[in-house]
Amino acid sequence: MGSEIQEIKNTIVQRLPSRVQVAKVEFEGPEVVIYTKNPETITENGDLIRDLAKDIRKRIIIRSHKSVLTEPEEAINHIHSIVPDEAKITNISFDDVTCEVIIEARKPGLVIGKYGATSREIVKQIGWAPKILRTPPISSEIIQRIRRTLRKNSKERKKILQQLGNRIHRPITTENEWVRLTALGGFREVGRSSLFMQTSNSKILLDCGVNVAGKDDKSSYPYLNVPEFVLDDLDAVIISHAHLDHSGFLPYLYHYGYEGPVYCTTPTRDLMTLLQMDHIDIAHREDSPLPFNVKHVKKSIKHTITLDYGEVTDIAPDIRLTLHNAGHILGSAITHMHIGDGQHNFVYTGDFKYERSRLLEPAVSKFPRIESLVMESTYGGHEDVQPTRNDAEKNIIKTIYQTLERKGKVLIPVFAVGRAQEMMIVLDEYIRHGIIDEVPIYIDGMIWEATAIHTARPEYLSKDLRDQIFHMGRNPFISEVFHKVNGIEERKNIVEGEPSIILSTSGMLTGGNSVEYFKWLCEDERNSLVFVGYQAEGSLGRRLQKGWKEIPIKEEGKTNVYHVKMDIKTIEGFSGHSDRRQLMDYVRRISPKPEKILICHGDNYKTLDLASSIYRSYKIETKTPMNLETVRIQ
Repeated sequence: MGSEIQEIKNTIVQRLPSRVQVAKVEFEGPEVVIYTKNPETITENGDLIRDLAKDIRKRIIIRSHKSVLTEPEEAINHIHSIVPDEAKITNISFDDVTCEVIIEARKPGLVIGKYGATSREIVKQIGWAPKILRTPPISSEIIQRIRRTLRKNSKERKKILQQLGNRIHRPITTENEWVRLTALGGFREVGRSSLFMQTSNSKILLDCGVNVAGKDDKSSYPYLNVPEFVLDDLDAVIISHAHLDHSGFLPYLYHYGYEGPVYCTTPTRDLMTLLQMDHIDIAHREDSPLPFNVKHVKKSIKHTITLDYGEVTDIAPDIRLTLHNAGHILGSAITHMHIGDGQHNFVYTGDFKYERSRLLEPAVSKFPRIESLVMESTYGGHEDVQPTRNDAEKNIIKTIYQTLERKGKVLIPVFAVGRAQEMMIVLDEYIRHGIIDEVPIYIDGMIWEATAIHTARPEYLSKDLRDQIFHMGRNPFISEVFHKVNGIEERKNIVEGEPSIILSTSGMLTGGNSVEYFKWLCEDERNSLVFVGYQAEGSLGRRLQKGWKEIPIKEEGKTNVYHVKMDIKTIEGFSGHSDRRQLMDYVRRISPKPEKILICHGDNYKTLDLASSIYRSYKIETKTPMNLETVRIQ
């Protein structure tokens, strides 16, 4: 290890101009950090660092040596004199472990400046390397908590990253001759997604989810008890997206001693923290504790390394990782892994949407190389063809219009992440264009916090939405038609008040405030309930879809029966998953064509149906492993 660092340091010293004073060079996780006594001489020559990074095939960070840092109070004055007032800086703090100044601003682009000119000037004037963060227009408690955790534990995090740097850059012991995948969950089923990859040099876990509808531990959690899965041997965990069926069991790994990294996008880190905290809270309220707690969620935050789409990074001696947009929810990612010296290229889609939505761009389908692909099949059955987004929007607007005409209220139970924000954009647009009346839209439950996280990460949203926010100055999430609901008294006022639209969790009416609204509204025929997401078997939502008119609900030790007179509608077409046509189209368009496709994340029949259709249409070898099966892909 020492010789590799020395070799890289020698290369850096040789390539940098002689006037650059290099104090030290360190590995921090996958990155090489150069500490220098005159950083401005490097930051003013961006091409030099780009060429150097390409040459040594590492990501490079430039930081000042402590000896040249301006005192914080003086540094703050300099920053305010350099950065225009329009940037609206909300907070400045200093991390003397990493020699960074953390600048939080409403308009971070103005702190960066054109071609990075303003941030370079900051380095020149004060020495501290600026880390520029967006202050969300809707305050996010989760983002604040994550930022506090990282600031407070900066010294510990640096130590974690240095140890990780040693592990990633350890020598390759044997030649890469094979790659194996073991299905630990989410194969021929939906829920508890987890996939274990082994090469002759490394071990990687892709996703670590829970099945929230599981009856017991055996059906709720991944099969982490297989003999080949040893926590101490694990090089990395990659989380494709924040939904609990992909990220909900991650804290368990830290509870049982995992000390390694988690790789995901920044929105995934933020949203999965929100959902994991909520999962723990609900389990506590229902007196069914989980095998981990909030302490382990915080530990996972300290070990998380966030990546942007398209950013290539080493995660093991023989594996380079790149994340690409999956189009499913904010920050969802398709994983591309370059294994060995190009011997094998592997892609895992996670959940993906191969269609542009109002919220997100469609999933990426072009990669440098692919030999094998693992893809989802949630809607893989030949009958799983959904209406277009345009038709879905027309249907929901028609229902809302008719309900408001008869002075009723519209209840839309939604999942807090993804579906809720899609609905908000649609409703804001149709009200703005006068197609439906301007009535209050009430946002209840975890949706508000999830939306706040969306407002903090506009760069991950669809191009149309980014244009609205950055160029037109219109952010639909902070429209005046949306009202956050605070407490039971406000809910009662909403129910007794004027016609309105209510977005509330849970999306399947399995708990949460949406059930309370249902109980209050269901016996008035003027009202409507609109489902825009999947309703699982056994849920109250599925019973209503089946036409139940009498709903028994246990309350305070007795059963009350509610008589359903409200209009019940199901509007297909808003799903964050690809339907059958889009799945087949994805395989048709993916470039280059994989040699082998494994199908996961779907009911047994849908998995088999999709696999056989892909083979018949494209003559690509397909497999449908069961949980606990191992497949050799190289």
